[in-house]
Amino acid sequence: MNRRLPRLLATTLALGTAAALVTGCSDEGAPLSFDTPTSGTTQAKDPGKEAGKDPGKEPGEDAGARTGGGPETVLPTGPKASFRTANSLEDGTKIGVTTLSGAKSGFTGKVWVWAPKQYFDPKYAKSGFPVLVALPGGNGYPMNYWMGTDLKLQSSISTWAEEGKSLPFIVVMPVLNPDDTYYYDGSDIPGQPRMGTWLTEDVPDFVRANFRTFASRDGWAFMGSSSGGFAGLKAVLQRPDRFKAVIASGPDTVPDSPLWAGHETERQANNPEKLARVLGTKPDTEKNRVYLAFQIGTEESGMDRLKAFMKNYTKGPVKTRLQVIEGGGHNAKGYVRGMGDGSIAWISRRLQGPVPSP
Repeated sequence: MNRRLPRLLATTLALGTAAALVTGCSDEGAPLSFDTPTSGTTQAKDPGKEAGKDPGKEPGEDAGARTGGGPETVLPTGPKASFRTANSLEDGTKIGVTTLSGAKSGFTGKVWVWAPKQYFDPKYAKSGFPVLVALPGGNGYPMNYWMGTDLKLQSSISTWAEEGKSLPFIVVMPVLNPDDTYYYDGSDIPGQPRMGTWLTEDVPDFVRANFRTFASRDGWAFMGSSSGGFAGLKAVLQRPDRFKAVIASGPDTVPDSPLWAGHETERQANNPEKLARVLGTKPDTEKNRVYLAFQIGTEESGMDRLKAFMKNYTKGPVKTRLQVIEGGGHNAKGYVRGMGDGSIAWISRRLQGPVPSP
């Protein structure tokens, strides 16, 4: 049964059009730079801390949840992208947009980026920052609705970072699909644009080219809603060597794009259930662990499916958590609320935050 079509429609209707999400700003379209003073690739001295308060550790949290050893910061490698202002936040930070020509996928599409205010603080000038790749539901093209300020993703992360709930993530928002006709399961479907390579290779390469990041997977995570939640979930399970955590909200757990027809072997290679089963047989070591934070509203379908996934695949290095959003439906605003209620703190405790210079 194809569940994604009604989910795509429901998500689009719940969120409104992309134009409605863009609140606009006085300098919209103006050139934008994320450049900051930096000096040399550095190894941070205090790996358990981040800007703002420390999210701390929950009772019973596994000892390997937070990274040990000094995190290696990687300075921007270039080539430098040309950004334009897409939106502005009340704290003065801005969301920029650029067009990325993916060298590995061959796909060209828009990418929006927001950097938190801590990124521009001189005391963090030598530190990398964690990256959160935010994927939309709906068509995911030609816009990524997370770039709209009325969903309050970026402003919420700012608040949560001040409260100690969240790391101050760089939020990266690429288009999810290459058109508004089909969905591509965030995958390299034979004969189609290579959207899996776009999301897991081209987009991270672009981020490393333009921002201070961490060399290890401890600084890389996904989040997404609906079809974007599926793509983020699959990316983490498929490439645990590159990505450590995901917040997957209202996702499907199996690939169901109609474009897989005639390519069952490749479809199963992109099936989160199959990927989780294989990963779950590996040793429960820090380098193998992935953290899957699921979210579901009480007013949407899919609760039983997510609980079944967790029961079947929470094994070995595959760690899971479910955030039930009371009164929540299949929509992005409810998922942001769920993040604040627990999901963002859970993944933040497992990821590396920026470290001030000594």
